[in-house]
Amino acid sequence: QVQLVESGGGLVQAGDSLRLSCTASERTFSNYAMAWFRQAPGKEREFVATISWSGINAHYSDSLKGRFTISRDNAKNTVYLQMNNLKPEDTAVYYCAAGRVSYSASSYDYWGPGTQVTVSS
Repeated sequence: QVQLVESGGGLVQAGDSLRLSCTASERTFSNYAMAWFRQAPGKEREFVATISWSGINAHYSDSLKGRFTISRDNAKNTVYLQMNNLKPEDTAVYYCAAGRVSYSASSYDYWGPGTQVTVSS
């Protein structure tokens, strides 16, 4: 059982940057692809980015490519999401997940509780 905990969320202004972190409880972290999803109020959970177990391959939502960067440090059991030039529409709860490389939430077996990101205009 992999336990995931996100951190780094908060209230920022449009144009600011944030870096989210997600730390896993297990050394088997490096066996899993990791991903970030987000869910805004009243909307479905949305794919943000995913990264392979090695960190070599990363894939992004087309709408976010260029502003968001996913990375991981297997020695620290941590995956990151660097978010630049934030916009009010980026406001959501951000979740990290562990599983297989996929754009689909159903491919991820373990989820964190989420961290709130609020972007004011």
